Amino acid sequence: MLIRLKRALAATTLDSILLVCKELGYSYAFLDEARTLLQLDGLGGADHRTRFEDLTGVASVLEAGSAYELHERAPGRKDTRVTVRNAIFGDGNVSLIGGPCAVEDSERLIEIAQRVEAAGATLLRGGAFKPRTSPYSFQGHGERGLESLAAARAATGLGIVTEVLDPRDVERVGAVCDMFQIGARNMANAPLLREVGRTQTPVLLKRGFAATVREFVLAAETILAEGNEAVVLCERGIRSFDKTTRNLLDVGAVAHLKRATHLPVIVDPSHAAGRADLVRPLSRAGLAAGADGLIIEVHPAPEEAQSDGAQAISAEEFSRITDDARILAGLDGRRLALSGTSKTQPVETLT
Repeated sequence: MLIRLKRALAATTLDSILLVCKELGYSYAFLDEARTLLQLDGLGGADHRTRFEDLTGVASVLEAGSAYELHERAPGRKDTRVTVRNAIFGDGNVSLIGGPCAVEDSERLIEIAQRVEAAGATLLRGGAFKPRTSPYSFQGHGERGLESLAAARAATGLGIVTEVLDPRDVERVGAVCDMFQIGARNMANAPLLREVGRTQTPVLLKRGFAATVREFVLAAETILAEGNEAVVLCERGIRSFDKTTRNLLDVGAVAHLKRATHLPVIVDPSHAAGRADLVRPLSRAGLAAGADGLIIEVHPAPEEAQSDGAQAISAEEFSRITDDARILAGLDGRRLALSGTSKTQPVETLT
């Protein structure tokens, strides 16, 4: 490990840093006369990088060495594969998630579930609890929404992805869903991250709209540190100065995360675009950058949707994205996982 220390440290501050080095089992040597570059040799631990970053006299950790965090791709580490019913994310597999932003009623939800399954989705998304920006906006149907999700799963067999907002709700939401969703607003909610980390239910973790990539992966680290290894990262766009799109899809972060971490990475083009007409192009961009899947808002009557209707696409458009995904995944030897009722015929070109 290579650490840069702040200049002109007080002797007591420097002594405290060197004491931590010894406690963690490192031998150390200064590499410069100013005593600002400290090289550590020893067996690293997942928590060591953060331990040093938290010390007052440390300016930065320049090289983590063997102190790999749980999300990092250590030498020889293969991609993590996360399986959720018929969906497979990572390790050469791509899966699609489709459904409404919010659960409205059982009849409509089952209709959407049947359509997205036929169009290529392997999981159904839908919010029973909605953390809206305004307290006066539709907040979801709560318990009734969970009942509708359970009914849709019984009717179609699709696995359920739904958001959990409160650590106290993890058990009851977990009784219905096959995959927890942690939304952008809750990416930094440590008690919630730890609570889902104590379960063995897969977690879809969305990047906060103002979060750095480092903050994003440390949120995942919080879940992993509790023992839940089934974490899927979701890039959904970050806040930008430009209002052309709702958010700015960070395609570069997708490509980086596929190299820096072993966890599956998917893209949410709906929240990035905020416009139905841009969902398909952004889906292509995410898949081309290496994404292991997509989560897309689908609604047969967007004008009637109780939230985010402007970014919802039709099942027919979702089907076209499925065709795109099959081709783009195949370009680098990956496969698109499909449900039993999805079409399986290959297509030849992108249109």
